[in-house]
This record gives sequence, C-alpha cells and structure tokens, in this order.
Amino acid sequence: MSAAPLVGYSSSDSEDEAEPAVAGRTRPGSGGRCGGQSPLPRERFPVPDSVLNMFPDDRPEEDSAKHGGRVRTFPHERGNWATHVYVPYEAREEFPDLLDVLLPHAQTYVPRLVRMEAFHLSLSQSVVLRHHWILPFMQALKDRVASFERFLFTANRVKIYTNQEKTRTFVGLEVTSGHAQFLDLVSEVDRVMEEFDLTTFYQDPSFHISLAWCVGDACLQLEGRCVQELQEIMDEFEDSEMLLRVQANQVRCKSGNKFFSMPLK
Repeated sequence: MSAAPLVGYSSSDSEDEAEPAVAGRTRPGSGGRCGGQSPLPRERFPVPDSVLNMFPDDRPEEDSAKHGGRVRTFPHERGNWATHVYVPYEAREEFPDLLDVLLPHAQTYVPRLVRMEAFHLSLSQSVVLRHHWILPFMQALKDRVASFERFLFTANRVKIYTNQEKTRTFVGLEVTSGHAQFLDLVSEVDRVMEEFDLTTFYQDPSFHISLAWCVGDACLQLEGRCVQELQEIMDEFEDSEMLLRVQANQVRCKSGNKFFSMPLK
C-alpha cells in the first residue's frame, strides 16, 4: 500500500531542521561514473560559481549563528533526513495571551529565552532516516496508530527541561492527564523505531508542550522560584483550565522538509 497520500511539503527546503541525538543505521551509497569517452587531453575544467551555487542546501551548514545559536549534535550528511514523531498542539486564540504574560516574566530570570514558533508533544526522539526509508517508515507508523482513538489531555504544570547534551533549555507545560494514552502511542512508535533499527523514546517520558527555549543550561536560573511564580500566573489566568485541556486527534511526523499526518479515530 502506498503511503504517498500522507505527505505534504513545507515552505522550507531544509532537510535537517531538527537536531537528532542519535543517527540511525545507514547503508553505503553506490557511486558510479557516466559512460562515454574522456576528452583528450585529459584536463579538469573549473566548475563555474553559478553551477556551484545552484543547490546550496546540498552542502553542510554548520554556522550556529544562523540557527539562533543552536548546535548540531551530529554532522550533516547528504541523504540523511532528520525525523521526529509528535502530536501537534493546535493553540486556541487565547493561548498567545497566556504566553504574553508567562514569557516576559520568565525573561526577567533568563532574558535570552525565545518563544516557540509552533507547539507539539513529542512521541519520539529525533532520529535519522535515509531518504529511501521515509515512505516505508511512514506506512509502518500509519499502520501502528490507525486503531488509536482521539483523546483529551491536559498540560498545565510548568516544568523546565534540557536536551540530553545540556545545550538547550526549555520552559514547558507538563501533561497532567492523558499520560497513559501518550504512553500507549509511544509504545507503538517505538515498535516502528525498532523495525528500522532507530533509537526508541525515553524510558520514563515527561510529555510536555515547550513554550520557550534558550541556548545553554539555564536550569539553575529557572527552577525553584521562577517556576513557582510562572505556575501561579498560569493558575490565575482566566479560563486556563479550559485553554489547556485539548484533544489529541492526529499524529504527525516531520522528516526533513516533508510532513506526514496520521489522523486518530
């Protein structure tokens, strides 16, 4: 069965916007040369700059200043596609109003915090797929989650997170109801990861929506008093209980610049 109807394309041409912690298994590519005779005498001609600049995304980009200071955890390799499975959080109209209160207060402790552009709850670590594995991977994922029903969850507990390398810190809202359903989803995603010899999710995951991030380990500045104050602000925000209780109705996967959507029943 073809998985092609699942795919959609973003406006970005980047194949590796995510930052995978562990690369998946790769297979050596086969290189060949075009047939025909070589010109005589055998001479190498310089390639014009206009040709070299035709495909800028095919060359590695390691300048962290162009990515808000984020540091890639493994070197770019052509043909490797950073891949991430998650449940999207479709923010309601009032959600930006809540962030407009929370973020400035958090920035009094860590001024370099930056608001997230989109919101989600991760079901996998970021891993790497070879290009020819993408559609089989997505079809396997679709088959695994096809029987899951939609469910309500609440994410209303302020918590601070760091990535494994301690190079980025996040202010997040932890799930307080719906945790069991997320664990069931992760179990199925992990089975797909194992089929493709990829890294599975964390053993004791804390499902959460990241609200803001910064470069470096800022846990000492944000935990304790700051978290307590942010929690009080959120609890007192009008309609916060309704605002932070939402429905999980689909699983998404981003692989390079491709997005796949798998609706829940």
